Amino acid sequence: MKTVSSLFSGKLNILINNVGTLVSKPTTEFTAQDFSGQIATNLESAYHFSQLAHPLLKASGFGSIVFLSSVCGVVSSGFVSIYSLTKGGMNQLARNLACEWASDGIRANSVAPWMTKTPLVQKRLDDEKFAEAIFSRTPLGRACEPREVASLVTFLCLPAASYITGQTICIDGGFTVNGFSYKPEV
Repeated sequence: MKTVSSLFSGKLNILINNVGTLVSKPTTEFTAQDFSGQIATNLESAYHFSQLAHPLLKASGFGSIVFLSSVCGVVSSGFVSIYSLTKGGMNQLARNLACEWASDGIRANSVAPWMTKTPLVQKRLDDEKFAEAIFSRTPLGRACEPREVASLVTFLCLPAASYITGQTICIDGGFTVNGFSYKPEV
């Protein structure tokens, strides 16, 4: 933060907390090391970067924090309990900071993507059975493009979004709102 402060005259308009790691296995098989590693990487880092950035964001007079969360922090998604815990915690952190730091001119929001076409996720999407299961539950029937997530993050940092704070916005093709959708053959 010292380097950021010196580069930007003691001010910072935007902080994007975008780091994460995911280990997938049944909850009963996670070790204490799995737990502490994911908590430190996914949640603790966002918490501490936000703390460190606070004076610079406050000095700007219109700071915006965006946390890159996941729909796994909003709904259950299988064998990713620790990852889901960290992303749910991140969503709550955004809500708390939105209220606590509003008087400092700082907004905080979470963006919660679903399956996004990144190199890591593409390996999973190449599994036809997996992709079919995912897309059958996603009303738009496809994975998210990275540019779609980037567009939402960008919007949340613009003056046009100046009245949006404390929100978790799912960018998921309708996945989190898709209830049981049996369609009988006619």
